[in-house]
Amino acid sequence: MSQGSLRILIAEDSVTDRLILQTLLKRLGHEVVSCENGRQAVDAFEQRPPDMVLLDVMMPEMDGIEAARRMREVSPGQLIPIIFLTSLNEARDLAACLDAGGDDFLSKPYNPTILQAKIGAFTRLRRLHIEVRKQREHLIAEQQAAKLIFDRIIRLGALDAPCIRYLLSPMAIFDGDVLLATRRPDGDLLVLLGDFTGHGLPAAIGILPLAEIFYGMGSKGFGLEAIMRECNARLKQVLPPSVFCCATAVHIDYGDRYLEIWAGGLPPGMVYNRRAGTSTKIPSSHVPLGILPVHEFEYKPLVMELEEDSILYLWSDGVSEARNENDEMFGEDRLMALFKEGHPDMFTRVQEAVAEFRGPAGQSDDYSLVEVSPALDVLPLSRKARSRYPAYCAGHWDLEFELHAESLKTQDPVPLLMYMLMQMPGLSAHGSAIGTILSELYSNALEHGLLGLSSGLKQDAEGFRKYYQLRSERLGALPADARICIHIHLEPMEGGGLLRVRMKDSGPGFDFSAHSAGGLPDYYGRGLKLLASLCRRVEYFAPGNDVLVEFTWHEGVAG
Repeated sequence: MSQGSLRILIAEDSVTDRLILQTLLKRLGHEVVSCENGRQAVDAFEQRPPDMVLLDVMMPEMDGIEAARRMREVSPGQLIPIIFLTSLNEARDLAACLDAGGDDFLSKPYNPTILQAKIGAFTRLRRLHIEVRKQREHLIAEQQAAKLIFDRIIRLGALDAPCIRYLLSPMAIFDGDVLLATRRPDGDLLVLLGDFTGHGLPAAIGILPLAEIFYGMGSKGFGLEAIMRECNARLKQVLPPSVFCCATAVHIDYGDRYLEIWAGGLPPGMVYNRRAGTSTKIPSSHVPLGILPVHEFEYKPLVMELEEDSILYLWSDGVSEARNENDEMFGEDRLMALFKEGHPDMFTRVQEAVAEFRGPAGQSDDYSLVEVSPALDVLPLSRKARSRYPAYCAGHWDLEFELHAESLKTQDPVPLLMYMLMQMPGLSAHGSAIGTILSELYSNALEHGLLGLSSGLKQDAEGFRKYYQLRSERLGALPADARICIHIHLEPMEGGGLLRVRMKDSGPGFDFSAHSAGGLPDYYGRGLKLLASLCRRVEYFAPGNDVLVEFTWHEGVAG
């Protein structure tokens, strides 16, 4: 068959008319399949769909209108022109032909010139349809490849942690919802659920810079405030004004046992304690990311005590704004009521309730639901070195680092120190323990040594709120002569190495004799116990504002 030749199916009960059409079409170079009635035409169509159908309206066994309807049912999405052969001229009859799936009419008796013109017109339309379909398939293939890259970048973090369950249900290949989770070097977990405005690729494009910052800064040990400020600044810089990211970000601090939560624009989440039967709503109190310029961005987190059975739930508006057949919205009240039921598996219960409410209406927006159960987490503070890392320490190494008041107000030195230390052979396997040691030493020097804060405040939710309120106030009023000096010494040992950290602050110190005798000063809390468990040596020097710790590692053992 030549390039311009078509396979045309004819259904005509008149032998004379059928032979006339068959002769005309063959002279034009087309292949012809002839049928005597609608039923034969449908069977031939199903066996091998033609390029075009010429269909008589009035036929025995099955008329042309019913035959056209069945042909359309078995060929969804395909452009196979159906031209009705008819002597009808009533508007109602012609409309019925079009409603059944017909594309045009050819009046009897047949005019060869008009027949050839109609075939040519529909051939051009069909070729255009095929080209558009090919381009669409190519676009979908490209999007799927890009989506694979997106997913791999997003899943570089800790989404496979045993404490995280999540459901991401997009409306298209790309969606605006994003879930990120990463570990800090000290083992703390950072989680972010975001929802970019819109749908598809324009909504998803901001995910890449968001993930880059969140994972990059989180893995280096930056705090949540520094991360969220940088995320906002980058999104404000790269996104158009109509695109921004509603988000809730959480820092789960396992050492001090608290949740630090920044919420901007997402529906209220929930901290749920099934054993106690309590639930605390997480209100949105900030502007979404990417809207405010750097100097206007606010960071006023919700700080809560991390109770043993606390479970965190976050969701995008695709959950709370799910609609049923009557266009009613599921709403926040129904969600809040679910948490009063005391169901043993709220993650599944929420999904079932939304699906039951929505019914046959189907999904109308990107849909994300996240559950974080800190009690199920396995902290990466193992004292065993991973065998794929070398255990030896290459050479002696010393670092002196001093922070002045202005730097103390705005900078966190731990990520920089961690980045430098992790480049040293032998230390990579112990990043979690070393990150914890540096974080505890620095927070003790800053919060207790310079700011005079007492961990005794952290006895309940109100105490946590008061603690971090005082921290912010006192940090802003830090005297100009405030200092924290850090000295880090690294030296090789047989089969391992020694890391010695000495940190001194300009504060008044404390009576460390109680600690030496086995007690712990109240305002230093649990940090010193954690240091003692990780280090082989923890020693204080008068007047109590100077501490020295030693961390050693050997093949397979650290401490």
